[in-house]
Amino acid sequence: MRRCPLCFSDNNQIFFENKKRCLYRCHQCELVFADANSHLPHTAELQKYRLANNKQKSLSQFLFDLVLQCETTDHSLLGLNFGRTLNPKNLRRVTERGHQINQYDPSLAPWTKQLNLQYDFICCYRVFEHFKFPRKEWTLLCERVKPGGWIAINTPLLTDLAGFDKWHYKNNLTHVSFYQQQSFKYLAENDGFKLLFAANDLILVQKPSGSGITRDQTSIVDRDN
Repeated sequence: MRRCPLCFSDNNQIFFENKKRCLYRCHQCELVFADANSHLPHTAELQKYRLANNKQKSLSQFLFDLVLQCETTDHSLLGLNFGRTLNPKNLRRVTERGHQINQYDPSLAPWTKQLNLQYDFICCYRVFEHFKFPRKEWTLLCERVKPGGWIAINTPLLTDLAGFDKWHYKNNLTHVSFYQQQSFKYLAENDGFKLLFAANDLILVQKPSGSGITRDQTSIVDRDN
């Protein structure tokens, strides 16, 4: 029996299967996850990640809108761009506003001691679907965000179970975790986080103790159509 990599429940069953892999659906947190035996080798993953790390414009706008939402005073913000990296040119748009952004990417910007800080906000743009062990990454993000800080997640939510076989997003073999709204509700309730679902696959979670985002959350949109 396979255990869900998000909630560790063994209450799951085969949801989808083709020649390339088998996916399971967890009946506790509603995560759809790929069988670990079908995960790509590490070298093949890195090659695909490097080829896919070209969403500079979309990521830059997503991060910039997030910073604007978090700016409530004149103090400088410390943010973490998690899972992807922006080049210096695109990152300058944020840093010129007086904020500091640290970046982590498993293939381009390895984890360093500098990242073992707490952040006002964490940006996760199109990375959650790549997590083989999403509970591990979620726990790390919860530790790294400050009380009152926000984690902004952009990942396509699975909303049509019946149409999964026709959903193009499943065809990328580096996409191994597919979330429904219930998946994020489970995480938020389990850790006492505030949860907001906004437009265009945007999920916002806030660590308890105050709010740094007070305006319209739907202004942080996905421009990577």
